[in-house]
Amino acid sequence: MRMSKASLLLFSGLVLSGCGEEKVDGRWYTQSQVDRGKTVFVENCAECHGRSAQGTFNWRKPSADGSYPPPPLNGSAHAWHHSRDMLMRTINQGGAPIGGQMPAFEDKLSKEEKKATIAYFQSKWNKRIYDAWLDRGGL
Repeated sequence: MRMSKASLLLFSGLVLSGCGEEKVDGRWYTQSQVDRGKTVFVENCAECHGRSAQGTFNWRKPSADGSYPPPPLNGSAHAWHHSRDMLMRTINQGGAPIGGQMPAFEDKLSKEEKKATIAYFQSKWNKRIYDAWLDRGGL
Protein backbone atom coordinates (compact mmCIF):
# COMPACT_ATOMS: atom_id res chain seq x y z
CA MET A 1 0.00 0.00 0.00
CA ARG A 2 1.33 3.37 -0.95
CA MET A 3 0.58 6.53 1.08
CA SER A 4 0.44 9.95 -0.45
CA LYS A 5 2.88 12.51 0.90
CA ALA A 6 0.01 14.44 2.54
CA SER A 7 -1.36 11.30 4.22
CA LEU A 8 2.09 10.38 5.48
CA LEU A 9 2.59 13.87 6.93
CA LEU A 10 -0.83 13.78 8.60
CA PHE A 11 -0.19 10.31 10.05
CA SER A 12 3.26 11.37 11.30
CA GLY A 13 1.78 14.46 12.94
CA LEU A 14 -0.84 12.40 14.75
CA VAL A 15 1.75 9.93 16.02
CA LEU A 16 4.12 12.66 17.17
CA SER A 17 1.36 14.61 18.90
CA GLY A 18 0.11 11.56 20.76
CA CYS A 19 -3.40 11.93 19.28
CA GLY A 20 -3.56 8.25 18.46
CA GLU A 21 -2.27 7.15 21.84
CA GLU A 22 -4.56 5.27 24.20
CA LYS A 23 -5.51 6.66 27.57
CA VAL A 24 -3.92 5.06 30.64
CA ASP A 25 -6.38 2.62 32.27
CA GLY A 26 -9.32 4.60 30.87
CA ARG A 27 -8.17 7.82 32.52
CA TRP A 28 -8.09 11.25 30.84
CA TYR A 29 -4.33 11.18 30.16
CA THR A 30 -1.90 9.19 28.04
CA GLN A 31 1.35 7.49 29.01
CA SER A 32 3.25 10.16 27.06
CA GLN A 33 1.69 12.82 29.29
CA VAL A 34 2.65 10.86 32.41
CA ASP A 35 6.23 10.49 31.17
CA ARG A 36 6.50 14.19 30.29
CA GLY A 37 4.82 15.10 33.57
CA LYS A 38 7.37 13.14 35.56
CA THR A 39 10.16 15.21 34.04
CA VAL A 40 8.33 18.49 34.68
CA PHE A 41 7.41 17.40 38.21
CA VAL A 42 10.96 16.36 39.11
CA GLU A 43 12.35 19.64 37.74
CA ASN A 44 9.76 21.95 39.35
CA CYS A 45 7.79 20.26 42.12
CA ALA A 46 9.74 17.38 43.66
CA GLU A 47 11.93 19.59 45.83
CA CYS A 48 8.87 20.41 47.93
CA HIS A 49 6.28 17.70 47.16
CA GLY A 50 8.78 14.81 47.03
CA ARG A 51 9.98 12.88 43.99
CA SER A 52 7.03 10.47 44.23
CA ALA A 53 4.54 13.23 45.15
CA GLN A 54 4.50 12.00 48.76
CA GLY A 55 4.56 15.51 50.28
CA THR A 56 6.17 16.48 53.57
CA PHE A 57 5.87 14.60 56.84
CA ASN A 58 3.74 17.06 58.85
CA TRP A 59 1.84 18.60 55.94
CA ARG A 60 -1.34 19.09 58.02
CA LYS A 61 0.39 21.22 60.66
CA PRO A 62 0.91 24.91 59.84
CA SER A 63 4.46 26.24 59.90
CA ALA A 64 5.52 28.98 62.34
CA ASP A 65 4.40 31.60 59.79
CA GLY A 66 0.92 30.03 59.54
CA SER A 67 1.41 28.62 56.05
CA TYR A 68 0.91 24.96 55.31
CA PRO A 69 3.74 22.69 54.12
CA PRO A 70 3.51 20.93 50.73
CA PRO A 71 0.86 18.18 50.88
CA PRO A 72 1.09 14.80 49.20
CA LEU A 73 -0.26 14.76 45.66
CA ASN A 74 -0.14 10.97 45.38
CA GLY A 75 -3.77 10.40 46.39
CA SER A 76 -3.12 10.13 50.12
CA ALA A 77 -4.20 13.71 50.90
CA HIS A 78 -6.80 16.20 49.69
CA ALA A 79 -5.61 16.85 46.11
CA TRP A 80 -8.15 14.35 44.82
CA HIS A 81 -10.93 16.57 46.21
CA HIS A 82 -10.06 19.22 43.63
CA SER A 83 -11.16 19.32 40.00
CA ARG A 84 -8.56 19.44 37.26
CA ASP A 85 -9.47 23.11 36.76
CA MET A 86 -8.76 23.82 40.45
CA LEU A 87 -5.47 21.92 40.25
CA MET A 88 -4.50 24.00 37.20
CA ARG A 89 -5.50 27.18 39.02
CA THR A 90 -3.32 26.22 41.99
CA ILE A 91 -0.37 25.50 39.71
CA ASN A 92 -0.93 28.83 37.94
CA GLN A 93 -1.50 31.00 41.03
CA GLY A 94 0.61 29.12 43.56
CA GLY A 95 -0.36 28.19 47.07
CA ALA A 96 -0.79 31.63 48.67
CA PRO A 97 -4.55 31.85 47.91
CA ILE A 98 -5.10 28.59 49.84
CA GLY A 99 -2.67 29.16 52.71
CA GLY A 100 0.54 27.73 51.28
CA GLN A 101 3.89 28.93 50.02
CA MET A 102 3.97 27.26 46.60
CA PRO A 103 5.18 29.66 43.90
CA ALA A 104 3.02 30.45 40.88
CA PHE A 105 3.91 28.63 37.66
CA GLU A 106 1.55 30.44 35.31
CA ASP A 107 4.37 32.02 33.30
CA LYS A 108 6.95 29.30 33.94
CA LEU A 109 5.23 26.24 32.47
CA SER A 110 3.11 25.76 29.37
CA LYS A 111 -0.48 24.59 29.67
CA GLU A 112 0.58 21.19 28.32
CA GLU A 113 3.39 20.91 30.89
CA LYS A 114 0.91 21.67 33.67
CA LYS A 115 -1.56 19.09 32.40
CA ALA A 116 1.27 16.56 32.11
CA THR A 117 2.29 17.30 35.71
CA ILE A 118 -1.25 16.59 36.87
CA ALA A 119 -1.25 13.40 34.80
CA TYR A 120 1.98 12.33 36.51
CA PHE A 121 0.78 12.74 40.07
CA GLN A 122 -2.67 11.35 39.26
CA SER A 123 -0.96 8.26 37.86
CA LYS A 124 0.01 7.61 41.50
CA TRP A 125 -3.67 7.53 42.53
CA ASN A 126 -5.21 4.10 42.91
CA LYS A 127 -8.42 3.26 41.07
CA ARG A 128 -10.64 3.92 44.11
CA ILE A 129 -9.22 7.45 44.59
CA TYR A 130 -9.31 8.26 40.86
CA ASP A 131 -12.93 7.04 40.58
CA ALA A 132 -13.90 9.09 43.66
CA TRP A 133 -12.28 12.12 42.00
CA LEU A 134 -14.33 11.51 38.85
CA ASP A 135 -17.50 11.11 40.94
CA ARG A 136 -16.80 14.52 42.52
CA GLY A 137 -16.67 16.08 39.04
CA GLY A 138 -12.88 16.04 38.66
CA LEU A 139 -13.02 16.58 34.95
